[in-house]
Amino acid sequence: MSTVGHFIGGEDVIAGSRTQAIFNPSTGEQCGDVELAPVATVEQAIANGKAAYPAWRDTPPAKRAQIMFRFKMLLEEKADEICQLISREHGKVLHDARGELQRGIENVEYACGIPELLKGEHSKNAGPAIDSWSEFQPLGVVAGITPFNFPAMVPLWMWPSAVMCGNAFVLKPSERDPSSVLYIAKLAMEAGLPAGILNVVNGDKEAVDTLLTSPDVQAVSFVGSTPIAEYIYTTANAHGKRCQALGGAKNHAIVMPDADLDNAVNALMGAAYGSCGERCMAISVAVAVGDEVADELSKRLQEQLKTLKVGSGLDNSNEMGPLITAAARDKVVSYINGGVEQGAELVVDGRDLVVPGHENGFFVGGTLFDKVTPEMTIYQEEIFGPVLVIVRVKTMQEGIDLINAHEYGNGTCLFTRDGEAARYFTDNVLVGMVGVNVPLPVPVSYHSFGGWKRSLFGDLHAYGPDSIRFYTKRKTITQRWPASGVREGVTYTFPS
Repeated sequence: MSTVGHFIGGEDVIAGSRTQAIFNPSTGEQCGDVELAPVATVEQAIANGKAAYPAWRDTPPAKRAQIMFRFKMLLEEKADEICQLISREHGKVLHDARGELQRGIENVEYACGIPELLKGEHSKNAGPAIDSWSEFQPLGVVAGITPFNFPAMVPLWMWPSAVMCGNAFVLKPSERDPSSVLYIAKLAMEAGLPAGILNVVNGDKEAVDTLLTSPDVQAVSFVGSTPIAEYIYTTANAHGKRCQALGGAKNHAIVMPDADLDNAVNALMGAAYGSCGERCMAISVAVAVGDEVADELSKRLQEQLKTLKVGSGLDNSNEMGPLITAAARDKVVSYINGGVEQGAELVVDGRDLVVPGHENGFFVGGTLFDKVTPEMTIYQEEIFGPVLVIVRVKTMQEGIDLINAHEYGNGTCLFTRDGEAARYFTDNVLVGMVGVNVPLPVPVSYHSFGGWKRSLFGDLHAYGPDSIRFYTKRKTITQRWPASGVREGVTYTFPS
């Protein structure tokens, strides 16, 4: 059984330290080990980035872009291998892994435009014979800490933009499914990325804290749960670092009486149960406006759940795979138990699902609750599993108030045919990413991704235009060349 190590300075590194088991969630069997980097190994990665940074910073952006173009082609050529690694360690179905990778590739495509994206601003004759301009310079060594649920996509949100801006990058991926990250890092080297510009260290809190406290790390990006995001943000800021930390979610979808229910139900099925609900943009609350809508919505969802095909992620005919670990499965089951105890109506129960041939896999079937109320734990907390709850309200405004009162503000959507209602909803809902008849309003790569409230700590969102600003610092230059032979007197007045 192989041990997954680290990738530092263009080489595989095994430090001989603690390890943690990696499991195939579809079978429940251990498929490898991952080494958890000690402080010295993380410091080695930072030092390699620091040493490689000056030459890379001075490399013309167009030459950096050529490497990124070659990297994009390699990702496309090796997509099958990457998706196999994702499915084997995460459990998501291969076609879902392919979608994840494609979204990552789109962010690589955006980073290829770095010569345009780094262009500054210029003002000639801002004053008498005075020119002023701004430019965007890299920070140095920056770091990313990424979650298990998108092992390929979320790192590709971060490091391609960061290194195209001229930085060196240290990536700390999830230790639960690390293999695809290392494979992709080696493809970047094959494309021509210099050794030391992208370093990967696997680890746990010890590795994270080393990145957060190192004086040589200038900025940290994070995606994960809200409690950890808040810890990352406050610790990074306490050590003088720029930080963006994306946290959890409880995404609502309001279903109006005039909605196309067939399309709404199909959309909710994919948004709630795709990737076994392990998405920060998953819809986990359906807000039905009126009992008639709620009754019909519940009925149709129940019918769809009867046909939901659950099984191994490596079988592309399946629609939903397992959860990432046994602990994740048990946590989701405990939420379902709690919902029953608190009086919610469990209309579809996924707790006892057994997949033939994969009896030891970490499976929970698609689960549906009705008549859920805001004080219930299954409404308040992010479950991160295949559990959808229906909350009944009388008006759209009541639904909006419900969303706005929640601590999270990541994503939301409205199902309606009414343009006036849609406009009012998008104007007044306090959420960072909003869809109208689009259940997963994940921005395309040339916009930026991020929520509001306790779904995001920091001002700048992930990828897109905000990523260029996050991974650079603005410098403004004001320049004047006095005419030769002209002697100027002392001026004590503030210049204007």
